[in-house]
Amino acid sequence: MKGRSLAWLAALPLVALLLLLVAPLLRLSLEGWGGVGQAAPSLWQMWQDDYLRWRVGWSVLQAVATCVAALALGLPVAWVLARFEFAGRALSLRLLMLPFVVPTLVAAIGVLALWGPQGLLGGLLGLDLQGTPWLLLYGNLFFNLCLVVRAAVEALERVSASQLAAARSLGATPWRAFWRIEWPAIAPWLASSLCLVFLYCFAGFGLALVLGGQRYATVEVEIYTLVAHELKLAEASALALAMLLLTGGVALLYAGLVRRLGAPARVEPVPRRAPRGLAQWLALAAALSVLLLVCAAPLLAIVWRALLAGPAAWAELLAPDTLAALWNTLRFSALALLFATLIGLAHALSARSGLLWRTASYLPFVVSPVTVAFGLLLLYPSWTASLPLLLAAYALLAYPFVTQSLTAGLDSLPPQLAQASRNLGAGPWRTLWRVTLPLLRPALRRGMAFAAASAVGEFAVTLFLSRPEWATLTTLIYERLGRPGAANRDAALVLACLLMALALLVFVLIEWPARQGSVNGPTNRPSRKLAHA
Repeated sequence: MKGRSLAWLAALPLVALLLLLVAPLLRLSLEGWGGVGQAAPSLWQMWQDDYLRWRVGWSVLQAVATCVAALALGLPVAWVLARFEFAGRALSLRLLMLPFVVPTLVAAIGVLALWGPQGLLGGLLGLDLQGTPWLLLYGNLFFNLCLVVRAAVEALERVSASQLAAARSLGATPWRAFWRIEWPAIAPWLASSLCLVFLYCFAGFGLALVLGGQRYATVEVEIYTLVAHELKLAEASALALAMLLLTGGVALLYAGLVRRLGAPARVEPVPRRAPRGLAQWLALAAALSVLLLVCAAPLLAIVWRALLAGPAAWAELLAPDTLAALWNTLRFSALALLFATLIGLAHALSARSGLLWRTASYLPFVVSPVTVAFGLLLLYPSWTASLPLLLAAYALLAYPFVTQSLTAGLDSLPPQLAQASRNLGAGPWRTLWRVTLPLLRPALRRGMAFAAASAVGEFAVTLFLSRPEWATLTTLIYERLGRPGAANRDAALVLACLLMALALLVFVLIEWPARQGSVNGPTNRPSRKLAHA
């Protein structure tokens, strides 16, 4: 696919990035550094505000705390999953994908249904975590623990069995062998996953909006409040610019780590074995219990509380506004998926010739959805409530999933196939259509599934750029949560079940068994929570 006849494919993603990301960020930077024809606070003045310093400091603190907790819980769990063979292991690894496709608003409702004032565990234990930071930290762990576990499992499966056996034969204890052999091998993988955890938590919006409350909301929530409720665009721009600088630095660190892990050495992995003895069985039970409590319990709590809500709450599914929101969610997601697939395919095919252009596909992941939406709001004020701009923003945030999956698939294709096709007289387009795309079908399907999940659960962009008549399931759930009364709470639970059902359909698409011999895109390190938005 290196022929010049396909080089023009780069024009489509290039135009999308320039118009929907780079130009809005430049406009945002201009506003943040002094505004257009108005006085605006500088970044230095912003740091002198005690309130804003607390918001930024708390945003960093909760992201770091989540990284520490995810590492402390995830590494032992991953070691058990990587070293022990047991019934249900493959299913457990597949279910670890579930948090990646659950919208953030569903996760927030699940946390409240589990640990809220009337939650299953909160009510049972007599705990009221409302107004504390623990709800947000638990919600962060729901999304990010699986990310660390999957990265650590993959890294542990690349540890050399011969080196580990040699260390043990020389008298090293299991603990010493871990620190001297396994830890140096898996540390870069863990570091890369923790960079993503930090980015997801620091730039998170939906969880912080619902679970953070007035005191423990993050900078992203503050930006939304300044724009939507106080109309302080200059202050919001300065804050968003500071966020962008920090997340950009962490993203560069992540890109460097990923590049280091790009070509792993071939090793003989450590063979898995069945647990032996009471201690190993207890370790397995503890690992599965952690996954159940952190990753599955919030979703089970939603279903349980919704089943107890009663017929009146379930009648909400047939309400006109619910049907309209469902229709909007489906059509917006379908159209965004179409655009995202076209842009992602063009970017992947044109990115094979250069590392810089390949790295450009990560740009929508570096910038938070709130910053993207705010930049579009500033740059295109007359298009704010237009459907094309809303769909374009959806597609911009979703297409990198397609690009990354296809890029990994293209890297795995033997170059002799394309060369043989060209030697037989096929041109670049015929080779693409008859040889490359059929082999990339599983990778394309997987990238589209992640993109669809991202669009289904998109929340921040919809709040900024949508009209009331364009309400989706996410905005409808948020509206129900904002109203007082048990009836609205039960309706939000039922709607969350509906949204979760759509996410589960995407989950089935992602994890559908691929045909043998086909090229599969990577699933172990998805680059953004679909909606870590």
